[in-house]
Order: sequence, then C-alpha cells, then structure tokens
Amino acid sequence: MADEKERRSWATACARALGLGGIAISMAQELVWFSDDTSARLEDLQFVLGQGPNRLFRAGTEAREVPDISRLLAQQWPQFAAEAEELGIAALFVWPVRFGAVRVGTMTGYRRTPGALTARQSAQGRLLADALAQHVLTRWPAGGDTGEARGSGGAGTVGLHRAEVHQATGVLSERLGISLAEALDRLRAQSYASGTSLSDTAHGIIERELRHDPT
Repeated sequence: MADEKERRSWATACARALGLGGIAISMAQELVWFSDDTSARLEDLQFVLGQGPNRLFRAGTEAREVPDISRLLAQQWPQFAAEAEELGIAALFVWPVRFGAVRVGTMTGYRRTPGALTARQSAQGRLLADALAQHVLTRWPAGGDTGEARGSGGAGTVGLHRAEVHQATGVLSERLGISLAEALDRLRAQSYASGTSLSDTAHGIIERELRHDPT
C-alpha cells in the first residue's frame, strides 16, 4: 500500500511540475500510465470516440497544444470536446513519447482552465515524456511476477490498463460470430451509450460470460 501511495504521489507531482491537473501515457492505443482518474478517462474517450488531440500525431512529432478546447476542438471533434468539457477540462497538451529516435506513444496533459503553456513548461514536458518513456518501457508487462504489470492498476502504476477490453472484445467476437474489429466497435458504442468507462463496460461483459448469462 505504501508503494502504491508513493507512486501515486510521484505521478501527481509530475503533473504539477508542468502546471497540469494530470497526465497520462498511451502506447500503441494501450493506456499504460496515468496520474489520476480524469487523465485515464480522457485517454478512454479518445480511444472510444476515435477523436482527440492524440490523433494529431499521425503526422509530425512535435508537441501539440490545445489551450482552449471549446474554441479549437468543438468543430473538429465535437463529441470529444463536449465530453471533455463535461469532465471540466479546458485545455489539453500532447507530447510525443520517444525511445531514442522512435516515437512509441504520447503523453497527454490537461488543465481545468484555458491557456497556453509557457516555453519552459513545454520544454519540461518534453523532458518528462522522455523520462517516462524509459520508466514505462523498463516496467512493461512481460509475464513476470511484478504486481505493477497486471490488471487495471491505479494511478502511477505501469500496466496494461485495457487488458479486460481486449478480453471482452474476444468474448464478443466469439459469441456474436463477428470480427475482432467489429466487436471492439460494438464495445466502444456500448461504453459511450451507457456513459460508463470502457474498462467498466468490458468488465461487465466478462463477468456475464463467467456466469454464462446472455447479454
């Protein structure tokens, strides 16, 4: 318990050092590290909706700033902008997470008030993203004995936080006789329609499967 509290405090300190409410890291569409529940929920929304600032990194590797969501994202990604504002988010900032010269993911931070980062904060964000890349990759789940690498974990822990999402996708694919891609789309749609997180939706499907209940 002490270790978990220490990791959570460290994760929160990383966000505060940048003047942010929270930060999260995703790699290959997998949420692997976050400082707080709001950060995790923001990454969840981008994954569920296929919208959000992470999509800006399909081209380019520079940090991206969205200092005012209501002004800059409402037209491009209206669903994501509306959901983010429901969470009380006013600004988003995204840095590439790199291992050497290779971009392996993104680090997304949020603020509850609009406004751009200072040049110093932006530069510190790049340094933190590089440091966290090393932290995450050296603790990446590899089937070992570390508790950090299993399950959904908590803030500040390294793990495959969407493990149940992948499992539930497989359950739906087999049960409905559809492709994994279509099963994931259905899971995303169910999550969005019910207003529950993707991981909670997936957990419910797995629990019903274990009880042999029909959906």
